[in-house]
Amino acid sequence: MAVNDPIADMLTRIRNANTSLKDSVDMPVSKMKAEIAKLLKAEGYIVDYSIVRGDSFDNIVLDLKYSEDRQRVISGLRRISKPGRRVYASKDRIPKVLGGLGTAVLSTSRGLMTGRDAEKKGIGGEVVCFIW
Repeated sequence: MAVNDPIADMLTRIRNANTSLKDSVDMPVSKMKAEIAKLLKAEGYIVDYSIVRGDSFDNIVLDLKYSEDRQRVISGLRRISKPGRRVYASKDRIPKVLGGLGTAVLSTSRGLMTGRDAEKKGIGGEVVCFIW
């Protein structure tokens, strides 16, 4: 039986659109997805994102980023903490992605933030995903 995991769905949509070199990808919006999109934009993995109001539900549209010669900026995405197995990191054990080249996204008591920000603020939390 499959568990409904909207964050895994979001990461899969981004991964698939990125692999097929699409310019943008859209999906149903949630507060968590909007915060992840905000982090992706701040870290330079996507160009921009926007929330499109619909009749029955709203969508979030991510504009994917590529280099001049159409090389992918996002090499990989991986969901770490899943509904069946939550993964937490204390302030002393925040994971490094590719030796600091990637980004760990953490859900903390102060909201969603990158591993670097959580380390600076001295707080831990649930490890949502890795992006590199």
